[in-house]
Amino acid sequence: MHRLMLDLVKDEFERLRQTDLTPVQAMIIYNLGEAEVSAGELRSRGMYQGSNVSYNLKKLVAMGYVHHERCDLDRRSVRVRLTPEGQRVRDMVHQMFLRHAKGLGMSGVLDDPPLDEVNMQMRRIERFWTEQIRYIY
Repeated sequence: MHRLMLDLVKDEFERLRQTDLTPVQAMIIYNLGEAEVSAGELRSRGMYQGSNVSYNLKKLVAMGYVHHERCDLDRRSVRVRLTPEGQRVRDMVHQMFLRHAKGLGMSGVLDDPPLDEVNMQMRRIERFWTEQIRYIY
């Protein structure tokens, strides 16, 4: 599903002629949102399958979508936030998600089984996998 979601973002950006960003970069922008966070916080917040978050952040800074500056308290840490251009891209992704949520709601796809049951099942699978990893070591 994650790969499919990235494909949806790619298609949306091609339709809007926003071809300078990869889907992973668009998701980094989306997940950054209104916050100002460290690169490490951003990395732990999102799932950027098969990507190097530091590399993508450098690219986003160079393209003018993200602003970065060293933290005053810890000079090793870099704080990042969206520029106005980055906020525009975030809004594009957000509008796409709103459109898809509306379409899913109208289609009835989320009604059978109820979404809360699906979420509970996913948490059970996650817990099972976490326990499997714990038992390996």
